[in-house]
This record gives sequence, structure tokens and C-alpha cells, in this order.
Amino acid sequence: MAPQFLPLLLIAVLALLLIMSSRRQKRAIADAQRLQNSLTNGDRVVTTSGLHGTVVDSTEETTVDLEIAPGVRTRWLRAAIREKITTEDEDSIDESAAASAPLTAPIDDSARADNS
Repeated sequence: MAPQFLPLLLIAVLALLLIMSSRRQKRAIADAQRLQNSLTNGDRVVTTSGLHGTVVDSTEETTVDLEIAPGVRTRWLRAAIREKITTEDEDSIDESAAASAPLTAPIDDSARADNS
């Protein structure tokens, strides 16, 4: 192998990696914009900060109103919406919440370490 071939091969591999990563990033941005433009009233969503809510007003171009509790409405940028929650997702969230329920403490004092 000629010594001039190795630097060219390295440059070609780096260029290929840069092109592939930029395509992946563009696809992710396009998916996020598609999600934000498809929001309609009644959709259950999760924001980038992890807040769960229901879309109650999606008429404005850059913002969306979410109901996070009965009667509590907040306004968010559409860009802050990370994902829609489907009914399958809600079922898995309910199951994981039930599995991680706190354990109850024993009624008597048998669990005390100092036995006093």
C-alpha cells in the first residue's frame, strides 16, 4: 500500500461519518417539527421537562395550552413538546407506577435497630 493512500482513506472515512451524522440530525429535527405541527386538542403529551398534560388549545402557531390538572392550564412553546402519549404508553406508565408503589412500614416496632 502506498503511504499517500492512508491519509486519503482517513479523510474519506471522516467525511462519510460527518455526512451520516448530519443526515440523522436533520431527520430528528424534521420528526420533531412534524410532531409539533400535528398537535390537536385532546392529545396527551410530555414536555421536554417531563411534564404530562393534555392539549386544550392548539390554535396559535408557536404555543400550545396544556391542562396539567383539572382546571389548571399552562402555555408552552410547541418546541417544548417532546412526544405524544398513546393509550399503550399510558398503560405502561400506569403499570410501572403500580410496581414502584412505596412499601408500608411494619405496624409493630420489630423493625427498629436499637430495640429500645
